[in-house]
Amino acid sequence: MAKCPLCGKPLDWAELIGQMLVLENAEEIFRERERFMETFEGFVFKCPHCGEEFYGKNLPRKEAEKVFALLKEFKGSIDWENRKVRLRLNSLLALDTMLEQWDRKVKG
Repeated sequence: MAKCPLCGKPLDWAELIGQMLVLENAEEIFRERERFMETFEGFVFKCPHCGEEFYGKNLPRKEAEKVFALLKEFKGSIDWENRKVRLRLNSLLALDTMLEQWDRKVKG
């Protein structure tokens, strides 16, 4: 799971994505994977633990791509009117990772 590149504490993906929802054209950005990833990597996030700022490019790209896929898969995952993420992204991401590992075990 993603950790703050400065203090090392675990980060909540829903909170990170919530920080991006303040962007003026957030709905458009969240429609297309490449545009999302480009914006994500250049976005300046603020750690809720230490208060320091860092770029999204310092977070795991693979996890960010999975988070984008989860947001697309679950309709209504973002409350655009109130600019809030409705999903527990860390839990879904952990489950997705566990299932991938299980598949590799079963196939291997």
